[in-house]
Amino acid sequence: MNVVVAEGDDEVVHLEVVGEGDDDGPAAGTAARTVSRDDWPGEVARTEAAAHLDGGHVRWVWDDTSRWYPELLRAGVRVERCHDLRLAHTILRRSTSSASSDLARADPGPWDVAPEVGEGAEEASPSSTPSLFEQWEAPPPRPERPDPLAELALQEAALRSAGDDAGRLRLLIAAESSGALVASELQHDGLPFRVDVHDATLTRMLGPRPARVGQRPALLEALAAQVRDALDVPTLNPDSQPDLLRALRRSGLDVTSTSKWELQRSEHPAVAPLLEYKKLYRLLSANGWAWMDQWVTDGRFRAEWVPGGVVTGRWATRGGGALQLPKGIRSAVRADDGWLLVIADAAQLEPRILAAMSGDDAMVAAGARGDLYAGLVEAGVVDTRAHAKVAMLAALYGATTGQAAMLVPRLARAYPRAVGLVDAAARVGENGGVVSTWLGRSSVPPGEAWHAAQSAASAPDATPDDERRARSRARDWGRFTRNFVVQGTAAEWALCWMAALRRRLASLEGDAGVPRLAFFLHDELIVHTPGAVADDVAAAVRDAGREASRLLFGPGAPEVPLDVVVAEDYGEGGDADALPVIDDE
Repeated sequence: MNVVVAEGDDEVVHLEVVGEGDDDGPAAGTAARTVSRDDWPGEVARTEAAAHLDGGHVRWVWDDTSRWYPELLRAGVRVERCHDLRLAHTILRRSTSSASSDLARADPGPWDVAPEVGEGAEEASPSSTPSLFEQWEAPPPRPERPDPLAELALQEAALRSAGDDAGRLRLLIAAESSGALVASELQHDGLPFRVDVHDATLTRMLGPRPARVGQRPALLEALAAQVRDALDVPTLNPDSQPDLLRALRRSGLDVTSTSKWELQRSEHPAVAPLLEYKKLYRLLSANGWAWMDQWVTDGRFRAEWVPGGVVTGRWATRGGGALQLPKGIRSAVRADDGWLLVIADAAQLEPRILAAMSGDDAMVAAGARGDLYAGLVEAGVVDTRAHAKVAMLAALYGATTGQAAMLVPRLARAYPRAVGLVDAAARVGENGGVVSTWLGRSSVPPGEAWHAAQSAASAPDATPDDERRARSRARDWGRFTRNFVVQGTAAEWALCWMAALRRRLASLEGDAGVPRLAFFLHDELIVHTPGAVADDVAAAVRDAGREASRLLFGPGAPEVPLDVVVAEDYGEGGDADALPVIDDE
């Protein structure tokens, strides 16, 4: 049963029951009722309970999960399923499978507004493929009350227009909508976080917390003084990049930036304290006391997650840096008394997704015993595990120089179907085309600058510079489409993994409570669970991974190995004392 949710006048909510089955559309008949905003959470809870008693399910159809679901969570109400119209609209609007539909051909409108993303997966993007992480340009703001029932009708028509691809698109929309529920629950439930442990870590690394805002901690100030002395600039502010660069040049360092890659080439006495200062300053600014005050409340770290915030379908965040929580602070992530953390990560997810998508049985076999990179060595493709990793990442991201130039041809000879898939996707991008993931999420087309460069190179008066610029832009866009198909499909697998796990966790309630998803990072997740059911949760994590593979690739699909650890804190099993690895600007 689908229940369409719409906001009405005078603090009321309109609910329209649409259809009797999970996939019935608006044409199946409707029934409407109106409830007050105060009664709305209770009505949702009663409707869910009644459906479960009858052995059925409710799917809540609303314009935006992030607008409706947090209110329910605050009232103690959780829903099993939803259909997020905004996320579904984005998928159907861009997908080549539904390109002939009225929804796809309409002028940009209020449903095309993308979420604002302040930070997230784009921070970890390869510099060669920045377009993987760009957003659509948002059209004018959405009106206050969009018509969800009309939009649902358009989406159902778009799905019907997709023909044989409709099943995959429906699975993608269901997984994306489930992900939206998870995102709201992650923020509501939070990741258990000990402020006393984090404060002790910061104090050890930086010195005691300064008494005044903007004042440097003692150890950081001591390093700044060493830098000033070594450069003989007593008033230098090392946080000012222009001032620091001028001071370095005056001291004889031939540098064009203050990046560690340039500084490490010099033996000047200022370099060592400066590199240490930059590392610690990054810790202070990214995960220092101000970060803790803003993002940790009631013993929980609560980021603002943005499902579909990246063009490939990966998640982003609006703040908190959850997608880059460094190892040096993870020991503060500790389970409550009597509870444990189940930490799981999908090993070498993108290469395994590529093997499954392409049907390259030889590459599947290479990873069947666990470590895919070691499997490449055992198969005689390359001589070391390090070379295997270089070759695979080069194939995925389109690297063509250095070691990659030697290693990728070996990979292509051993696994022609896998490498052929990404090579074909790259050619489509180089020609200005659009590619799609396994379930049908399509890439954005190249923009005006790309087309302008190609037109200039084709003009009668084109110069060699015009031609070089056009080839460069074509290659860049080819790298984008090359990885889009794999990264986007890996994101789909992760969504299905979380959805399958979320369903399983709901059945594991014990005397101490229900295990909850507490963290998600592309191919890694954490469940906060009562200790008594931790082993059951670990089994559920593995079962959910197998279900995700079957959902995408069918019965007999190759499994994605999962590293699953049950621990009291996130830092266990690693070097909790290590500083985060920082790539300076």
